[in-house]
Amino acid sequence: MSTTADLLTHLKAELKAAGVTYAMVAARLGLAESSVKRMFSKGGDMPVSRIDDICRVINLDFADLARRVADAQPLMLELTLAQENAVVADRTLLVVAICVMSQMPVEEILATYDLTEAALVRCLTRLDKLGIIDLRPGNRYRLKVAKGFRWLPHGPVMAFFRKEVLHDYFAGGFDGESEMLMVVHGKIGRGLANSFRERLMRIGQDFSKQHLADQRLPPEQRRPYTIVIGMRSWLMAALADMQRRSR
Repeated sequence: MSTTADLLTHLKAELKAAGVTYAMVAARLGLAESSVKRMFSKGGDMPVSRIDDICRVINLDFADLARRVADAQPLMLELTLAQENAVVADRTLLVVAICVMSQMPVEEILATYDLTEAALVRCLTRLDKLGIIDLRPGNRYRLKVAKGFRWLPHGPVMAFFRKEVLHDYFAGGFDGESEMLMVVHGKIGRGLANSFRERLMRIGQDFSKQHLADQRLPPEQRRPYTIVIGMRSWLMAALADMQRRSR
């Protein structure tokens, strides 16, 4: 939740944008200008009811102010271990979490999966309490993770994928429409390795952006694809064995 200090910082900016001075606020609230200045200088001591009063001076709804503060908060690059454990513990919650990470509209989630609206709302409410989304009226939500988000490398969600998903994924032939699988090995400088890593991350981000852009297309014009991008300093066991024998 937004702190009072955050609310006041944004409220000051809103007052300035509206051209409203402390003197004008004081006149509207029946207070001395010095009292208004003191309230803002003390920061966290200002009660929410007084913040609401000041919002009304510039015709700003308190809920809108709180939402703008929330929108300005830095997005998460990773979840905490506790958050991931909570998601993995409930298979339905995990499915919904994966959907919201892809920013699927609520209507599409209901049309795609065997979920009642009540069950979906319960999951969205849970994700809101976990701090993963900001649930808004009409079951709309704002994702609180950044574009470069990834699951904890050794966390419970990746453990689930390694155990139950990877084999199924790589069991495919990768020979269907627009499919491919490449395994490339080589030795490159560390600086270039970081450059390739960043480029691969951008590919994932580009894919996510296209997914969002194509949500406006009718369902029959879209197909589900999953990109698994990985790069690590690693040598296949067979190659490593041959290296040792050749020495």
